[in-house]
Amino acid sequence: MLSPRIRAHGRAFAHIAEFHPELTALRRDLHAHPEIGFEEHYTARRVVEALKVCGVDEVHTGIGRTGVVAVIHGRQRTSGRMIGLRADMDALPMTEHNDFAWKSSRPGMMHGCGHDGHTAMLVGAARYLAETRQFDGTAVLIFQPGEEGFAGAKAMIEDGLFDRFPVQSVYAMHNWPQMKPGTVGINPGPMMAAADRITIEVSGKGGHGAHPYLTVDPVLVSAHIITAVQSIVSRNVRAIDSAVISLCSMQAGDPGAFSVVPGKATLVGTVRTFNPDIQSLVERRLAEVCSGVAMGLGATAHVQYDRVYPATINSAPEARFAADVAQRLLGHEHVVRDMEPSMGAEDFSFMLQVKPGAYLRLGQGGEGSCMLHNSRYDFNDEVLPLGAALHAGLIEQGMPLSGATD
Repeated sequence: MLSPRIRAHGRAFAHIAEFHPELTALRRDLHAHPEIGFEEHYTARRVVEALKVCGVDEVHTGIGRTGVVAVIHGRQRTSGRMIGLRADMDALPMTEHNDFAWKSSRPGMMHGCGHDGHTAMLVGAARYLAETRQFDGTAVLIFQPGEEGFAGAKAMIEDGLFDRFPVQSVYAMHNWPQMKPGTVGINPGPMMAAADRITIEVSGKGGHGAHPYLTVDPVLVSAHIITAVQSIVSRNVRAIDSAVISLCSMQAGDPGAFSVVPGKATLVGTVRTFNPDIQSLVERRLAEVCSGVAMGLGATAHVQYDRVYPATINSAPEARFAADVAQRLLGHEHVVRDMEPSMGAEDFSFMLQVKPGAYLRLGQGGEGSCMLHNSRYDFNDEVLPLGAALHAGLIEQGMPLSGATD
């Protein structure tokens, strides 16, 4: 049963709530069988089976390796419009510490980010849209692999996703445990930051720990680099702009060789930004600072800067439209239109670089809920009909039938 905290309006929500148990069963089955990027073979098969039962018009598989796309035509197609909805399917390479019946059956893999719920919500929208077809145009439902670090969205695009399905706009949503069930958040601009990987190779001269004057200690050099790098944001980026540099790993020497100064050290970390100009500034300053600090201490440092995911930037008209759809479903008091962006990253950004669209956050938790990527996280099944109805609303209100009302 739906939680009494969740109140929603409209035909779609009421219709989808009738098959809430089936969506819950699907979601929990996916949770019990997690698969990481480009290995979502079981997940894709379950999605295809469900879509065929839903009665969609077309099912396309193997796009971006394990991606699935469903096509649903509206009662009319005179508008010529086509709107895309995207859900990510992959899990994380982490061990689950939950005890419920649908916990992961695969060691070292877990749906710790709720992609099982996202997939089930989009299947729910597919069933409703195929059964009712109260829209004028074509809905394209994109079940994407490899969001968690594999750039599955980019793989689907490079595999011809938008050439084969030329949508005018595309939308996605992500559950957000920090928001209460029955709420939606969005921003007409940045939603998620760009995620870049940095690898700093420090080369010195190894030797005996009892005679450090005969060495060029890369551990010492790395320590100075770690400190100096933190000055880049505070002294190069305007306070009203956003940037994060985190060095998260240091590898040097052998823990068993307590008296050996190693010859090399490696630092690995991440940079998060929203503005491409700030991104380029940070990349340049990292190279300059690391090289300069190392040179001053008699060593060398090389920075490898990999741009992994671009920033997720909503297009303003589509963000306003999505907020209007959410408001019609939930009421204005349950929709946050100026959501604070997150410094996390999302590969839906690749789709938004190609097509106008918007990325929403769907509340599913509140106080006491586990944050994403926690080993005790679980998707809140109570919000499945709500997320599916929000997907459906984007289609019905984005491509309305003449004279149609909710």
